[in-house]
Amino acid sequence: MAEQDWFVDNNGLIRQSAMSEGDSNSMVSGAPSYRLYRFLTELEDILIRISDDALRLQAIVPLVRKLIDHADWIQMLPLQPDPDTGWAVSMLYDEPFFPLTIQLVAWAPGITSPIHNHATWGLVALLSGQEKNTIWQRSPTAEHPDRIEVRDHCVLNPGDILCLMSDAIHNIEAIGDQPTISFNLYGETDYDRRLEFDPIQNTAEIF
Repeated sequence: MAEQDWFVDNNGLIRQSAMSEGDSNSMVSGAPSYRLYRFLTELEDILIRISDDALRLQAIVPLVRKLIDHADWIQMLPLQPDPDTGWAVSMLYDEPFFPLTIQLVAWAPGITSPIHNHATWGLVALLSGQEKNTIWQRSPTAEHPDRIEVRDHCVLNPGDILCLMSDAIHNIEAIGDQPTISFNLYGETDYDRRLEFDPIQNTAEIF
């Protein structure tokens, strides 16, 4: 099965495209490995050159594929979900005063995340397991300005990448019988806009 790229805009609209094996291989011709420092340098070049978040994500996706396909150390890092919480995070890069966060995230089978946005552009590349993403959209009423409703779903398999705009709303569920491990990359978060949503109470709170 071809690896999939998923793009979710600020209104919850999903756009999907497939990358062929040939495309993936052509990006890394002659490069036996891809170091994190080189990835970060090329990533910074994109951030400087491109100001539009959607275009940034399109330019970043090939770099992330290159990294996860040719940086064997990522797959070797020990990360398992915490038995008490059902999830765990391993920080790979978080430099003060530089607007990037890179981490590995693990979810235990059957665990579902809260419904949330990220208040920044972001990208999730699934390394192992299977992850269902439910995409929500705002559907406000006069009585409930934070009302949301389900817009769509997508299922990530290993090698798939999900790109999220800053106001995209989603929650994830680790499906199947294996933990999920993902490579997550985020821009600079506006914490005043980072929200958790309750579709039963029709409320949203900063978290």
